[in-house]
Amino acid sequence: MDSTNPSLRLQVLSRHLTSSMVQRNETSEDISRPAPGGGQGTLTVLDNRTGKKYTLEISEGGTLNAQALKQIKAGGDGVGLRTYDPGYTNTTAVVSRISYIDGDKGILRYRGYPIEELAAKSSFLETAYLVLFGSLPTHSQLSTFEAAVMRNSEVPPSVVAAVDALPPDAHPMGCLLTGICALSTCHPEQNPALAGQNIYKSREVQDQQILRLIGNISTLSALAYHKGSGSRAASPNERLGYSENFLYMLDGGASPSYRPNPRLARAMDIMFILHAEHEMNCSTAAARHLASSGVDVYTAIAGAVGALYGPLHGGANEAVLRMLERIGKVENIPSFIAGVKAKKEKLFGFGHRVYRNFDPRAAIIKEVAEEVFTITGRDPLIEIAKALQDAALSDDYFVQRKLYPNVDFYSGLVYRAMGFPPQFFTVLFALPRVVGYCAHWRESLVDPDTKIIRPQQDYRGVWFRHYEGLDKRSAEGADTLSKLKPSNAYQRRVSGVNWQ
Repeated sequence: MDSTNPSLRLQVLSRHLTSSMVQRNETSEDISRPAPGGGQGTLTVLDNRTGKKYTLEISEGGTLNAQALKQIKAGGDGVGLRTYDPGYTNTTAVVSRISYIDGDKGILRYRGYPIEELAAKSSFLETAYLVLFGSLPTHSQLSTFEAAVMRNSEVPPSVVAAVDALPPDAHPMGCLLTGICALSTCHPEQNPALAGQNIYKSREVQDQQILRLIGNISTLSALAYHKGSGSRAASPNERLGYSENFLYMLDGGASPSYRPNPRLARAMDIMFILHAEHEMNCSTAAARHLASSGVDVYTAIAGAVGALYGPLHGGANEAVLRMLERIGKVENIPSFIAGVKAKKEKLFGFGHRVYRNFDPRAAIIKEVAEEVFTITGRDPLIEIAKALQDAALSDDYFVQRKLYPNVDFYSGLVYRAMGFPPQFFTVLFALPRVVGYCAHWRESLVDPDTKIIRPQQDYRGVWFRHYEGLDKRSAEGADTLSKLKPSNAYQRRVSGVNWQ
């Protein structure tokens, strides 16, 4: 086989992904979903404080209505029972039809389709259509959607100016957030605060904002990439595919005839598919939380991207790279593993809040990495990564704790091999995830149960006291403002005369 033929290499990559997909045999549970939480019924609760019994309804989704707990009272302040669930680890806040995860079995599906099939056979924009509208498009529907997204890829000049005004060393995620917030100000006709709270009842208005966000986010990402490079991003080319256009904006410069490597464009497309949606994670929950207030969609999405910026959410693949670099050689893995067990080292890229099995995206990204390496050269860190994975999966310490590789373990290696700096990795996470955010935003608009999100708290503070004047107060407790040293610039300024 001619390894330099792009079409043949793309076919090989597709076969690799398909083979990884069929390794998991289809079961009866794939055809018919088992009853969640055991299914519909009732739960009898005996309150040992009062001796009273209560019968609570269990929904077909295996959930209890939290409002039903309010009837369980035992004197005191007269307030009914509430649940305490920091991190919402066992709280169902919405009914959704967008994606499904079974963490124990390593399953991820978009609208019922296994992620393995979509990565092997679909494109990013086709998958985006599926996530947004619920079904795979026909040929004409896909062509219309692709053209509409690409038609909305040009960013308003005032948004470009806002990004340009940032410091040259601004973090790419800060640039991306600035751009998304600036977009909100460019489209006042869709802002509920200006156009009225019913503006999003129009399906056309919803669709227009979704197209703008998906089209603009790749251009904003290219602007963020070049903020620190000193170069200008190429203007978007509507005639190219989505991922191909993204790479074109990064590398096209002033050459309209430039075309990215099709194999790398396909690899980028697969990475975007894998990151397009992931159920009720931290940033998606943030998008829903903000949207519940009726705020415009750009602000809601900016809030979600801000949550993704956090190192515990979107920045983990950068930590994986730094860990592998610190290990340095395969021979150092046993001592590193020992350090992890002794809690002297931290193992990044293993384990997940949801998955208690292999993250299905990790196996796909491993194949993508091999494809990218045939073009860019083999990253020596991949051998360390593989050896570390094998060592961890053969060690009872990690197996018993169900610590398996997640999506971050190999994604950083792919992005590094494609020439992206580590600080840009989270942008590559946010870019495709805008699709999932938009799908959840739209779903929340038509959900009859949507209410402004306002969790309860368990108050443990001081109960009651009277106000006293300054001259009668004593220092209470140790909590006060830290001793912050004035900056040298401030000291210089106040050392002059008439500085106020």
